[in-house]
Amino acid sequence: MSTDDEAARQAHGVTDLFSHGRLTSVPRRPARRAQLLAYLAASLFTGGRVYTEQEVNEALASVHDDTSALRRYLVEEGFLGRTRDGAVYQRLR
Repeated sequence: MSTDDEAARQAHGVTDLFSHGRLTSVPRRPARRAQLLAYLAASLFTGGRVYTEQEVNEALASVHDDTSALRRYLVEEGFLGRTRDGAVYQRLR
């Protein structure tokens, strides 16, 4: 499955969280948040590619202002991996 197909499949349950291409809120419910994070990981990041923290922040800023929270959620939920010093990120799933 291509990244575009994966993102389209995952977008099905999260489109109501966006307005004019921007994320309006981050869900509090863990299952709903995981659904959103899966969509963001698939649509913003390419598997196998290495990203700097700045690149991750720029990608996340394209959908929401609180990049640090989204970045932390993506790492905590296992969608992005990062080096111990936080300099390098990579999509895991």
